[in-house]
Amino acid sequence: MKNSMKKLLLLIVLFNGCFLFAQNDVIEVIGKGSRDVEPASRILEFPKIIDSIKPTNVPSYPMLVFRQPTKIELDTIEAATVETTEKLKPLYPFYAKIGVGSTIMPLGELYYNSTRSRNYFYGMSAKHLSSFGDVKNREKVTYAPAQFDRSDFNVFGKINESNYNLSGDLHYKNNGFHYYGIPVDTISADSISQRFHQVGGNFEFIANRGDTSTLNLSFGMGYNYLTTKKPIVDSLSEWKTQEHSFKFNTKGWYKYRSETFYTNLGVRFNGYKYGIRDSVLTAIDSGLVNNNTIIDLSPGVITQMFDDKLKAEVGVTLSIDIRDKTKAFIFPKAEFKYSLFNDIFIPFLGIRGELKQTSFRSLSDENQFMLVNTQLANENTPFDLYGGFKGTISKKLSFNLNASFAKVMNKALFVTDTLHSIGNKFGVIYDTLNLTKLEGSLSYQMNEKLKIDGIARYYSYETKNQAFAWNLPSFQFTFRGAYNLYDKFLINLDANLEGGRKALVYETGKGVFKENNQYYQNLGFIADINLGLEYRYNKRVSAFLQVNSLASQRYYRWYNYPVQPIQVMGGITARF
Repeated sequence: MKNSMKKLLLLIVLFNGCFLFAQNDVIEVIGKGSRDVEPASRILEFPKIIDSIKPTNVPSYPMLVFRQPTKIELDTIEAATVETTEKLKPLYPFYAKIGVGSTIMPLGELYYNSTRSRNYFYGMSAKHLSSFGDVKNREKVTYAPAQFDRSDFNVFGKINESNYNLSGDLHYKNNGFHYYGIPVDTISADSISQRFHQVGGNFEFIANRGDTSTLNLSFGMGYNYLTTKKPIVDSLSEWKTQEHSFKFNTKGWYKYRSETFYTNLGVRFNGYKYGIRDSVLTAIDSGLVNNNTIIDLSPGVITQMFDDKLKAEVGVTLSIDIRDKTKAFIFPKAEFKYSLFNDIFIPFLGIRGELKQTSFRSLSDENQFMLVNTQLANENTPFDLYGGFKGTISKKLSFNLNASFAKVMNKALFVTDTLHSIGNKFGVIYDTLNLTKLEGSLSYQMNEKLKIDGIARYYSYETKNQAFAWNLPSFQFTFRGAYNLYDKFLINLDANLEGGRKALVYETGKGVFKENNQYYQNLGFIADINLGLEYRYNKRVSAFLQVNSLASQRYYRWYNYPVQPIQVMGGITARF
């Protein structure tokens, strides 16, 4: 039965297959009806790996706001109050000092200063000192009249504002003295007398526009007029020294970050005149006129590096010397300092140069016994190389050691004049020299109770034409000390020691030596020691005692010019 059914099904399949292969290629189907099609849908999920281990969630942070509005509320703060019974120390505008010395030396000083003020400071001073005593040398020989008097008047003022500073002063000086360098006391005082008059003033303006990234300016000028005593004969009134000196300087500086850029521009004029130009008074005395102008331009930069430990200044100076002929000079300017161990040890090294204007005023300030008719030549220092180190050993003790080597051209040296005088005046000669200097100083200060300073210097001169650097010392030692005992007794001590000075002479004699066909004499050792004592009766009145030339040494400051021995001066001071 089963086999019959299989055969029947096989026949039906074969029949239908034949029927299909017998149909045409095109089949048309016509019919009607409705068919619903489901809308398409998008899979929103991305492919991912399904793992049995769930990953840790990664936190997300929102972006920070670039500008967040803020609100500031100011609270009022009450002013601080300090309760104390102490008061500010009163300031007295006037200070007077009156005294007299053992050699009939009257002394008078008067000072006036403004009291406390933030913006204004002004005052004046008047000082006078004279002497009517005689001078003797070491052999007790009395010299020519040696009386002198010195008077000085000064008025000054200053304005301090936030954006500028203004200051100025006016001065007048009157110095009368005698050329007493002659061991004869029978000479008339009028025949060897001399008097210098000086009048002038200074002015300075500083524009403080800011500390950094701005240009600051300063301007300064000064004038001084000097004249000597008129001749006795009125017809010879022009035969005296007259000198006009004027200076002007402006400076601009600009600070940017750690650098400060600056430029100085200055003009110096000196007009010296003795007598009448191209005129002859005697065979050895003729008129002199010397007009000199110097223009200086000095740019530079100051910088600090390595946390302000290294400070460097580099620049250059151009000086134009206008005289009968115009000359230009260029001078180096550089200095380097480095702070070690928090300013305990500061080594430094530098080089500099300058053109120093020589005037009758500058020469007479050094030696007033010089001739009033003299030739002037500017001192030129092409280079001055220096270095050393300074620092502090403790809060109370500091030191400074340095050495320098310089070349100096037209160095003024004073020598005894025998052509225009009887040997009691000094002429000026100029020479070129190499100067080596060693210097050391030590300072100690214990609050306001004790102050001590000591400076030692050694000089070595190598001259070009002269045998020695006349009247210049080979070594110097300066000592200054001040002690305050209970603010009741004040003690001051200062000493100046010098040695190695030599004077040019023109003939042989006792104590005269010869070097390079030139005669010279040693001027001896200087020991100038002065002691001052002051007793304060109260805060306004005190008494003082001053002992000068404590060593009582009649040393020679200049050849044939001994100084007075020990001098004692006493007086009182008052504040009101």
